[in-house]
Amino acid sequence: MQKPTIKIGTFYKTIETSYLCSMASNKSKHQQREELGEMIQQFLLSGGEVQAIARGTSGNESNTNLFKQTTQFEPKPNRTPLTEVVKTLEERKKSKPEASSSRTSRRPKKRLIVDDFGDPVRWVWDE
Repeated sequence: MQKPTIKIGTFYKTIETSYLCSMASNKSKHQQREELGEMIQQFLLSGGEVQAIARGTSGNESNTNLFKQTTQFEPKPNRTPLTEVVKTLEERKKSKPEASSSRTSRRPKKRLIVDDFGDPVRWVWDE
């Protein structure tokens, strides 16, 4: 079995370990199974042993769900009633004098003159 290599930039580095660690694998499932089988055989031939572990045994000793998302809800803060504030604002609006509509425009305005049928005839400047 040839040693796997990793491409780093433009350099290649040979992995000296007995396991393959690659970020992205372009191998088929069949090729991955064969490689894993070869690695297991090498482990067993070098004197390694496989321990029999009972079904359902977990490596998680604290027996907690590692994938559970914890959500923490803070209690709602007490809201300040704003009815008095809204009332005072409304009273201020009512007490302000309305803008005088008697403003005279300082610039002349252009007005369209139309005939009886609504067709434009001419423009007139009103002062």
